[in-house]
Amino acid sequence: MNFKKQFNEGLLTKNPVTVQLLGMCSTLAITTSLFNGIGMGLAVTIITICSNVLISALRKVIPSQIRIAAYITIIAGFVTMVDLFLQAYIPALAESLGVFIPLIVVNCMVLGRAEAFASKNGVLASAVDGLCQGIGYTVALVVVCVVRELLGSGTFGGGLLGPGGAGITIIPQPFPAMQMVMPVGGFLILGVVLAGNQWLMKYLEKKNKKKEAAK
Repeated sequence: MNFKKQFNEGLLTKNPVTVQLLGMCSTLAITTSLFNGIGMGLAVTIITICSNVLISALRKVIPSQIRIAAYITIIAGFVTMVDLFLQAYIPALAESLGVFIPLIVVNCMVLGRAEAFASKNGVLASAVDGLCQGIGYTVALVVVCVVRELLGSGTFGGGLLGPGGAGITIIPQPFPAMQMVMPVGGFLILGVVLAGNQWLMKYLEKKNKKKEAAK
C-alpha cells in the first residue's frame, strides 16, 4: 500500500470528477452552495470507504457471476444508513440534497472503486482508496460550489455561515450573475475546473521532469 500514491491519484491524477468524469449528475445539480458540496462529499466518502472495506473483505466469497449485483446491494445498504442518519440529525442537508442522496447507489465513482480496486486488494488498502477518492471528490465539489455560489449568489458559505445560513455576502446585489447557479453555470464552471486540473497536472509533470534531468 502506497498512501502517497493513492492520495495523489484521488486528489489529482485520477480525481473522480476532474479526470474520470464520474458522478457528474450530482456534481452539476447540487453544487450551488458550500453546505451542499461538503455534505455530499462527506456522504460519498463515508459510503465509498464502508463499501470498499466490506467488498474487499468478501471479495473471495462473492461469486464473480453476481459480483455487480452484490456490490450494488452492499452500496445500497450503506446509502440507506447515511440517508436515514441525515434525515434524523441533519434534516436541512437531507432536504437540500433531496433525491441525490439515494442516487449515490448508482454513482459510478462508488461502484467503480468497488470493481476496480476493492475487489482486487486488501481491506486496509481499500479503505485508504475510498478515503483518498472521497477526498478528491469532495475537494472538486467544494471548488465548484465556492465559485458558483460566489458568482451566482454573491455569498460564501451558504448553509454554513451567515445569518439564517444564507452565507456571508461578498458581492452585493444586483451584481452576481444568477446564471451561475443554474445548469448552464454548472457546466461552465466545471469546464474551467477541468481545464485547471489538466494544466496543474502538466505543470507538475514538467517540474518533475526538470528535477530528474537536474539529477
